[in-house]
Amino acid sequence: MIYSFNPFGYEGSLVSIEVDLRRGIPATDIIGLADGAVKESRERMQSAIRNSGFNYPAERVLISLSPADLRKEGAGFDLPLAMGVLVANNEDCKKINTNVIVMGELNLAGGVQPVKGTYSALTTARAEGIFYAIVPKGSETPVGMKVREVETLEEAMIAYRNLDNEDYFKEKSFEELSEGFSTGDNPIFDDYDIKDFDKLQGHSGLKYAMAVAMAGRHSLMTYGAPGCGKTMILQHAIQLMPRLTFDEAQSVTRVWSLAGLHKPGETYIQRRPFRIPHQTASIEGMCGGGPTCRPGEISLAHNGILFLDEAAEFRSSVLQMLRVPLENGTISLSRAGRSTIFPANFQLFMATNLCPCGNYGNPDKICICSAKSVEQYWKKFSAPLLDRVAIRFDAVNGEGVDKDYTLKELRNLITIAWKAQYKRQGMRNQDLSPQEILDYIPLTEEARKELDNATLRFGYSPRAISNIMKVSRTVMDMHSPESTTVDVDAIKSAIRLHGHIEFAN
Repeated sequence: MIYSFNPFGYEGSLVSIEVDLRRGIPATDIIGLADGAVKESRERMQSAIRNSGFNYPAERVLISLSPADLRKEGAGFDLPLAMGVLVANNEDCKKINTNVIVMGELNLAGGVQPVKGTYSALTTARAEGIFYAIVPKGSETPVGMKVREVETLEEAMIAYRNLDNEDYFKEKSFEELSEGFSTGDNPIFDDYDIKDFDKLQGHSGLKYAMAVAMAGRHSLMTYGAPGCGKTMILQHAIQLMPRLTFDEAQSVTRVWSLAGLHKPGETYIQRRPFRIPHQTASIEGMCGGGPTCRPGEISLAHNGILFLDEAAEFRSSVLQMLRVPLENGTISLSRAGRSTIFPANFQLFMATNLCPCGNYGNPDKICICSAKSVEQYWKKFSAPLLDRVAIRFDAVNGEGVDKDYTLKELRNLITIAWKAQYKRQGMRNQDLSPQEILDYIPLTEEARKELDNATLRFGYSPRAISNIMKVSRTVMDMHSPESTTVDVDAIKSAIRLHGHIEFAN
């Protein structure tokens, strides 16, 4: 049986291809809620079949796409439909009972072109017990699949005839596919073609705060006057981002494959996503949607960073919809009676001015904003959203650190923290549950008193207290990874990094 794939949301659906040749006026009918692109494949596959040296059946051809109540979309059905017709017209091919998933678009000459969602199709097929695949050359393939990459329809039919030949289909091993990824005890960093991190002058405190965020997977917000360098610093966060682990890469690759952003020939994405959407982004653009529930920016940033530059310029509704994904690590979308759940376990980085004109609190410039306009400006964020941001750093007046760490030193601190966290609890600190916070973040008596005093002074919410404790544990992991308790210096550092925006409400 030949199967194809219909993308919808994160899961998608397998589609079986059945072809019946019967007497009647020669014509090709496609049933099963096919959209325009699928119906147009009739003409493409007829030309491709003839131009590849095959004979198109002279009978009436009926092609059924099942399940019948699922709308079929996209050009990825070209190759499976053409192969279904050729198999129905060949008695030897009819005897082959092996299930195979086929993906690919055909040109009129019979060439096979890549289509988006191939990786997602193959992972779905593997979960359904289908382990053979015929896909375009350069397609991404998951572990556990026997794959044959083809460039023409003729090669695809040769591959189908060899489905029983184990040597004809290649299966990449786990060791081969997982090579080059980070692990809990071995973060791997990439070199990027951007200005050297060490050439950034000043902002030692913000660079250190960014390293703490990366070490514990904490969200970060920085604010300050226009031109102070906050955006430039945060854009260099990619140099502090270790590669994905192999487990993280599988869900990231699936999301990017569904969005059509996965590069041909790259099996798994190794670099963590770093998404910078424009301030005019809509809710649908951020959370995903459309007829087939395509992933949005927050899912494309899964296991990476979503950076909102000039965050206050985003629509208030867009900012508020970030709250649930930040808490749950997923986002649920519903369209026309169907629903899907995308992963959205991202770090939120934000940079913003202090007021609409940008001069609030600047002793050298005059702020022309009224108190009401400043209040309205910060109301866009809302206290619940800011409460989910563990590190909030003043880019102008924030305290620095004792030394201006180099990129190598910060990467080394992140590596030390990663190893400590994975050895202790198997996850990064921001992902700890309330019970795990009690188990893994015991405070010394002096540290507990310092946190209690800060809570009385600033009125921290329970979530803010949890974030401060998580950040303090990360600071300890960076500098004293063997310590089983969190000392007062780490708590003080976490409180400074958490900041206090008095006009946030």
